[in-house]
Amino acid sequence: MSDERFVHRLMRFTGRLRAIFGPAASGPLDHEMTPENKALLTAQQAATEQWETVTRADGTTYLVPRDPNDQSLR
Repeated sequence: MSDERFVHRLMRFTGRLRAIFGPAASGPLDHEMTPENKALLTAQQAATEQWETVTRADGTTYLVPRDPNDQSLR
């Protein structure tokens, strides 16, 4: 059996992966949002507000339209 510790083998293996795939992406998380990102966020929030989550007695959940006149998915 090898005398090499598991940590050393893991570090060597991840080093090989980094050589193939490159380093992990890291960027600042505290930057200002661009106007494009703000517009995208607003559009996504508007899209999610048209749905509501309904929970059944057995614990499963599903989405239905918020419009009370739309009975297509109920």
